[in-house]
Amino acid sequence: MKINRYLPGVAGPGKTKPVAVPAAQKQQKPSAFAGILQETLAGQELKFSAHAQQRLQERQIRLQTNDLEMINRALQRAEQKGARSTLMLYQDLALIASVANKTIITAMKGDDMKEHVFTNIDSAVIIR
Repeated sequence: MKINRYLPGVAGPGKTKPVAVPAAQKQQKPSAFAGILQETLAGQELKFSAHAQQRLQERQIRLQTNDLEMINRALQRAEQKGARSTLMLYQDLALIASVANKTIITAMKGDDMKEHVFTNIDSAVIIR
């Protein structure tokens, strides 16, 4: 029995040829947190950017389903008013969102908001 010592796509020792990698394999696997968040958001329009997911995780911000629903409704109201980029204030959170993409770009809470200047926004929504 002959065992092939070379990997598929490699011509031999020192001679490589390009191997097509399917797009699904090129993507990085999402973190467990990102997966849970995306499952929670399944069927909803609201999305979180990778940056926002990282900030939520770093700052230990936990959003429940009802929180996500309220944020999503506020984003829809901002869209109806013609907003493009909005600051959303919810409880002790500040969320910056791209209204057109329905995507939360970043998130902060509590002391992280003190003396913080928010730029490149055209609206603010206070969620109650």
